[in-house]
Amino acid sequence: MQAIYPFTAIVGQERMKRALTLNAIDQRIGGVLIRGERGTAKSTAARALAALLPEIEVFAESPFNDDPNAPETWSDWVRERQAANGKLDIAKRKISFVDLPVSATEDRVVGTLDIERAIKKGERHFDPGVLAGANRGLLYIDEVNLLDDHVVDLLLDSAAMGINIVEREGISFTHPARFILIGTMNPEEGDLRPQLLDRFALAVEIRGIRDSRQRVQIMERNLAFEADAEAFYKEWFPKEEELAEKIMAARELIEKISYTSRDLISIAALTSSLHVDGHRGDLVILKAARAQAAFDGRKQISDLDIAIAAELALAHRIKRGPFNQAEVTVTELEERISELQGQAATQGEAEPSPEAGDEPEPVKKKTT
Repeated sequence: MQAIYPFTAIVGQERMKRALTLNAIDQRIGGVLIRGERGTAKSTAARALAALLPEIEVFAESPFNDDPNAPETWSDWVRERQAANGKLDIAKRKISFVDLPVSATEDRVVGTLDIERAIKKGERHFDPGVLAGANRGLLYIDEVNLLDDHVVDLLLDSAAMGINIVEREGISFTHPARFILIGTMNPEEGDLRPQLLDRFALAVEIRGIRDSRQRVQIMERNLAFEADAEAFYKEWFPKEEELAEKIMAARELIEKISYTSRDLISIAALTSSLHVDGHRGDLVILKAARAQAAFDGRKQISDLDIAIAAELALAHRIKRGPFNQAEVTVTELEERISELQGQAATQGEAEPSPEAGDEPEPVKKKTT
């Protein structure tokens, strides 16, 4: 088995690691696009995240990694076999890391139905594709900007819906397709179309580290890993275990994270003031803010959570406004949120309403 470089041993690149961690906590966020020059640990981080996450329970023979504890998500494969044979064996399995080649076709991604077999023998046979293997795991696309736009659309649709439906000649097959989508690319080789870019929930721009001491750390750690990967991993195992436990605790807590109407207004005012097109960014910020609060062990999101989420959700969505052509930092976003809240409070005093002065009630609904 190939040794995997530890996630916690990666030097710097904090935004990238945060974006990956938040998606590991809540796959509904919708994936992350990592843009950067060659040799900046993009693929290393993706593989390390998959290795970091714990085993999952699955039906032993299912090619779709179906969750025995979530019958509402079961594939047609499981439903048919349960109806015919009753109880299915359960096993534990490491989450999958699926590396999608740039040359992948639609059939390779979604899978295919054997129409001839269905007509001649009356049997419905489905050959699983990439989405089947990636379910409840991690789907990695290197050089996503070089992948066919139609295939990228299919992947993003599945990531958003959490399901893959294949239909041919009146025959259909359905299976779950919930995964952490990670796309990487080098902007020097061309960019994604704006429509596809917007559909990646989070995006980070990474560059080679300039600090000489950190560059020395990178060399030292890589040399130690190459000399004895097992010993290197043992050295970092306590930190890996600590992070894995924090992610699992956050997954348990995520459904309990509440937010107020004031939080929603802050998010909407922020995206509106930055002239963000559409509403996807608002929803992504809320989901990512909840994941950040869960990671920190809190049950209520804060302005800082919103700013951290916005830094990752808006970098690829801002086209104009005060931060155009510039990186948006968490500090700048926090200041802007405070400024917008101050403006809203001033307007509220000038135009009092029956609810003025009331504290907003926590919203208990889950985001979708």
